[in-house]
Amino acid sequence: MKLKHLTSILGITLFYQISFAQGPPILTDKPILLGAGNSTVRTLTEIRHTNRGRFINTPFIYHYLPTPNILVGVHVNYLNYLFEFSSGLGNGRNLGDISLIGKYQFLRKDQTGKTFRMAFKTLQTLPTGKKLDIDMISMGTYQSYIGLIAGYESIKFGINQELGYALMPESTKDEIRYKVAFGLPLLKPSFPLRQLSLYFEYQASWFVERRDYLLMYAQGLQYSHGRMTFEMAYQWPLSQELAEPEIRAHSIFLSTRLVF
Repeated sequence: MKLKHLTSILGITLFYQISFAQGPPILTDKPILLGAGNSTVRTLTEIRHTNRGRFINTPFIYHYLPTPNILVGVHVNYLNYLFEFSSGLGNGRNLGDISLIGKYQFLRKDQTGKTFRMAFKTLQTLPTGKKLDIDMISMGTYQSYIGLIAGYESIKFGINQELGYALMPESTKDEIRYKVAFGLPLLKPSFPLRQLSLYFEYQASWFVERRDYLLMYAQGLQYSHGRMTFEMAYQWPLSQELAEPEIRAHSIFLSTRLVF
């Protein structure tokens, strides 16, 4: 019994050490789940500039963990768009696409001061937005995404990766998507949580039917205090082979998270 209690204490200590070392990546998903009964509310405002115009997306994101290794949630996008005059689409505000997310953590290997975990992820996007052809915001067509997430984290740094496929039956934008994020905490782990972290994140997208390609990099800064997390990131393309109207310039992300 004593050995069992000692193991539990060590496990809890490890969880707190790693949890307080850094928060989750800003733009890349994470396989580490917080525990049954926890909920997260988040906004992740994106200001995106492309050759087609400027788009400001303000989503409401809610995640809930019914069990220690299962996450379910909903993402509701609200879009403010301003197209270039030549597009003829004008400007306006409307509800974007709504997505339902599910995640299952199937692998967990903990060691002293570090952990490695993997999870399956599915994202089913409903065509609630207008057909504005704005990737991941307002496509106005059904999308089905299946991905695999892997993450290694220690009290010194973290690496998270995600590889998945997005199927769009009514569009030619089927996509193979790969993301990787490197996290570097700048403060020593503490309880209550108080952490400042740098994030270096990459996203590669291959649009298999169109044979287009997009590689982006994001530099992020994250501050966590207690149950609140504040984040910002600047993302720009490193390489892109897209149709002229869809050429990316840059995006600015502003985010707030609350865990309860």
